[in-house]
Amino acid sequence: MVKFGLELFKFGTYLSFPIGIMYYFGTNIEERFSVPGFWPSAEQSNTIPKDRDEIRAEYERIVARQRIKQAEQREREAALQAQAQHDDNSH
Repeated sequence: MVKFGLELFKFGTYLSFPIGIMYYFGTNIEERFSVPGFWPSAEQSNTIPKDRDEIRAEYERIVARQRIKQAEQREREAALQAQAQHDDNSH
C-alpha cells in the first residue's frame, strides 16, 4: 500500500511539473518577455511603391546602385590585373 502512495506522488509530480512550467511561461507572455523597440516601426520599414512615379524612382535607384557595384567590381578586377602584371614583370 505504501508503494501505491509513492507511485501516485511520482505520477502527480511528473504531471504537475510540466503543466506548472507551461502555465508560468505561457501566461502573460507579451508583458513579461517583451523588448521595447525590438521591431521596427512603420516609418522605419520598407514601403512598397504604389504610384507610377514612385516605382520609376525606385527602379532608377536600384539601377544606379547596380551600376556603382559593377564599376567597383571592374576597378577591383583592373587592380588585380595590374598587380598580376607587375608581379610577372618583377620576376
